[in-house]
Amino acid sequence: MANSNLPRRIIKETQRLLSEPAPGISASPSEENMRYFNVMILGPTQSPYEGGVFKLELFLPEEYPMAPPKVRFLTKIYHPNIDKLGRICLDILKDKWSPALQIRTVLLSIQALLSAPNPDDPLADNVAKHWKANETEAVETGDNLVAFLAAKYSRFFSSDAGFILCSQRVDPCLC
Repeated sequence: MANSNLPRRIIKETQRLLSEPAPGISASPSEENMRYFNVMILGPTQSPYEGGVFKLELFLPEEYPMAPPKVRFLTKIYHPNIDKLGRICLDILKDKWSPALQIRTVLLSIQALLSAPNPDDPLADNVAKHWKANETEAVETGDNLVAFLAAKYSRFFSSDAGFILCSQRVDPCLC
């Protein structure tokens, strides 16, 4: 990873992500643009997203680390804090960003958001209303979407050292 145009901090963070991946998270930079990361997050156990594999994109703007990374889900998800376009309502991606935070911290926070949706600070109002009105039914909807996508695209997944990787042949919006 010898890209002399990248700040040393980005190089170090990237090396750590690759050498010491967080459990259930895979993040690797694009060969074309080392500021663009392909991310996969496994649905946390005992959450509506357990068994799911979620593809995200993460981009580090020129202002990083003074500005937060841009992150969005490419995989469809039924979550009160994630809208239909995959945008994420997470304070550290907005007004609570600090240059002390890192890519790893952001990804772990997103993984935690999957474990603990917050319908009181929604981005997807209809999902939040459903969550507040009938949490059990909303959780089942999330479970059903995960199961549907897992069944539909299971032939495109392969196991590698206990982590599920997605084939590039799948539509990136549905993988």
